[in-house]
Amino acid sequence: MNKIVIAPDSFKGSLSAIAVARAIETGLHRVWPDAACVLVPMADGGEGTLDAVLSAGGERRIARVGGAAGHAIAAAVGIVERDGRPLAVIEIAQVVGITDPAGMAAPVGERSTQGVGELIRHALDLGIRDFLIGLGGSSTNDGGAGLLAGLGARLLGDDERAIPPRPEALAQVRRVDVSALEPRLAASRITIMSDVNNPLTGARGATAIFGPQKGVTPELQEHYDGAIAGFARLAEAAVGRRAADNPGAGAAGGLGFALQLLGAEFRSGAEVIADLLGLDAALAGADWLITGEGRSDLQTLLGKTPQVVARRAALRGVPATLLSGGIERAALPALGGTFAGCFSLVFGPMTLAQAIADSPGLLADTAEQLGRLLKGVPRAP
Repeated sequence: MNKIVIAPDSFKGSLSAIAVARAIETGLHRVWPDAACVLVPMADGGEGTLDAVLSAGGERRIARVGGAAGHAIAAAVGIVERDGRPLAVIEIAQVVGITDPAGMAAPVGERSTQGVGELIRHALDLGIRDFLIGLGGSSTNDGGAGLLAGLGARLLGDDERAIPPRPEALAQVRRVDVSALEPRLAASRITIMSDVNNPLTGARGATAIFGPQKGVTPELQEHYDGAIAGFARLAEAAVGRRAADNPGAGAAGGLGFALQLLGAEFRSGAEVIADLLGLDAALAGADWLITGEGRSDLQTLLGKTPQVVARRAALRGVPATLLSGGIERAALPALGGTFAGCFSLVFGPMTLAQAIADSPGLLADTAEQLGRLLKGVPRAP
């Protein structure tokens, strides 16, 4: 075995993508000490995107912005070079992440994405005009109203009084004033990354599909969805662009809508990261690809990281094996059409906490056994 590409996503709540890749490398080197393992830690726009990008180089800058509940937090923005220009990489989970206890402690109706707009402004102040923004893992459901406010827009109600950019107040908005919207955005290029292609509102919208996991109760779902729809119509009229029905408008509770309203391009997060990290070049001349994620099921085949990297490997004749924390057994027939074997790292009954605690060792041991299996298969003459 001469060259193995290791390109996993992070194992959420356990290991970063680079830590997963290193653990797999450790196991493979027990079998092939001299094999060239090329590590390409991946992401799809959600939690871990910033770490994956910066693993290949770049600078991490910290800014103080408002969190989902308005509390001050330290959020990171990554700065890398692309085509000779500085590029800002923003992971919105750094600001309004669903894993932030302080943000989640506030009712969903009180959470806002204003801090994301503030972080974009921080990057603009650094002279950056190119942005990659990952939209996964948000705790918010404000239709992107907070982001627009953080970039200078004003939400106005009766008698032109200011309305806070929070879900609980959006029904009171009568006009969106964009006269003070950040002017530097006009000279900026924004790409948003997500594996969510839902529209902003309706039966497949942000509130209906993703609201419950953020705390939107059934009795409030229709109210919030209607309020966001009304706000969106006013925002579209103010900006002069339609975006509510665009694929991805419902990502991150409507951040996808607000950013596309500002002219952002919507793309598959895993495809963008694969291009940025040079996955295709890494696959050249490779004998094998190993990818994985915390849990694999039928959703994996809807544009998540393992499917994207496996498809790129297949185009180059490189077999791809899936090594994940857990795999839904019922999904194996479908997954088998994409991967040359699907494997879980758990050897026997254990709690999730035990699996998380021992995940580096479990990954290394399983990767070693996969290597031994492949080593024992005679090569075709």
